[in-house]
Amino acid sequence: MTDLKSSRLIVAKGCMFLAIVVLASYLVLSELPRARIAVLLAVLIWASARFYYFLFYMLERYVDPQLRYAGIWALLREILRRKDI
Repeated sequence: MTDLKSSRLIVAKGCMFLAIVVLASYLVLSELPRARIAVLLAVLIWASARFYYFLFYMLERYVDPQLRYAGIWALLREILRRKDI
């Protein structure tokens, strides 16, 4: 599979992810309409975004610039293979 290079498709993919987040949040909050659940859901979304940023920017930029991987599973395989990170 090749890398996605079309700006329109990249934006469309981002919009689809946003739609998934909004729909899933709505469905969770419609099942359990409580302020505590809304706050926990917001923290979960925020922490997930920060973790993604850490995995795909901070590791490559500041930990090891030679570290290249296509996804989380590829990163785990690389870490297990190298054991020096």
